[in-house]
Amino acid sequence: MTDPPVPLHVVVREWGRIGITGFGGPPTHIAMLRRLVVEQRAWIPADEFEAAVAACNLLPGPASTQLAIFCAHRVAGRAGAIAGGAAFVVPAVVIVLALSLLFLAQAPPLWVRGAGDGAGAAIAPVAVAAGWGLLEPSGRRALAAGTYRRLRWSVYVVLGGTAAALIGPYLVLVLLGCGLVEMTLVAGLVTPTRRSRGRLGVHGGPLLLAGALSGAVATGGWLALVWVAFKVGALSYGGGFVIVPLMQHDAVNTYHWMTSANFLNAVALGQVTPGPVVATVAAVGYAAHGLGGGVLAAAVAFTPSFTFVLLGARHFQQLRASARAQAFLDGAGPAAIGAILGSAIPLAEALRHGWQFGLLGVAALSLLLARRGVVATLVGAGAIGAIAVLAGAPA
Repeated sequence: MTDPPVPLHVVVREWGRIGITGFGGPPTHIAMLRRLVVEQRAWIPADEFEAAVAACNLLPGPASTQLAIFCAHRVAGRAGAIAGGAAFVVPAVVIVLALSLLFLAQAPPLWVRGAGDGAGAAIAPVAVAAGWGLLEPSGRRALAAGTYRRLRWSVYVVLGGTAAALIGPYLVLVLLGCGLVEMTLVAGLVTPTRRSRGRLGVHGGPLLLAGALSGAVATGGWLALVWVAFKVGALSYGGGFVIVPLMQHDAVNTYHWMTSANFLNAVALGQVTPGPVVATVAAVGYAAHGLGGGVLAAAVAFTPSFTFVLLGARHFQQLRASARAQAFLDGAGPAAIGAILGSAIPLAEALRHGWQFGLLGVAALSLLLARRGVVATLVGAGAIGAIAVLAGAPA
């Protein structure tokens, strides 16, 4: 904590500003946080901030959210972590829920259905662009580590992509399995100290809780929603978009909370709103159990991030230096990148109308060749969809 600590009202104001204006996902959030706490206010030294970024990237769940909570914890203690984290997260959840009332309504206006179908058509290219942006730097790091490491990296990417495309409900097991295999191969011969064993609980704890929850959700209902939200918040590695394959099969096929078109709308809402992408889970919760479900899903999804920071902030330096934690991420991370790329297949299969496939191609050109931003591409696709439907295209 800074001395003296930053007043809570300042934390709420500054972190809330980032939550409301932070369009562009984790890279934007990290840049805005750095500008605030390092460059403008000098609350945190630059080297400590970079170390926190590295530590948050080793944790499961949304890294930029965890970084926002950590920075608030660093400048204002536990109360600051709760207040700042909430100020960062809540605006996105509120906006997603408000838009869900319109886009996920039982009988939305024709133009809304068209806008949703148009934006939904662009989601598969968004997944490809997100995965591709992570694939190249990850592959370079693996290649620099040697041929054998690059071979394992390739296997993890393929396994993650295959799981997302074909066996969505079991994707989380593939992510965890790849992480554990890599951890065993790289660091398994190192005898952990008592302190390092405690640090590994950040990966083992969620896995044990996952086993307890997974046996309690076969019948659906509220526990099923808790399980889906928990997977999103505690068992996702490799970037915000990996939550899409973690949610899609459960929300559409297993529990039938929403149609494929509704799910595409939900993903689009999470992408065009500011703040953390994980807020998308609020739209799934709304489709499952109304506003109460949306609030519950968001609370469950973000609770692990607060827990990791509140209980483990003082161990971030040791976590960053942990060979086992890094090895786990070296396995789970490439699998998550593959999962993001593989998710494009079921997302494209969810399209219902011929004109949507044409728009999918236009969005792919916009994102992958013209290098347009995600928000601009989705808003443009939504506008084209609304015009097309009003002009007589099927909706």
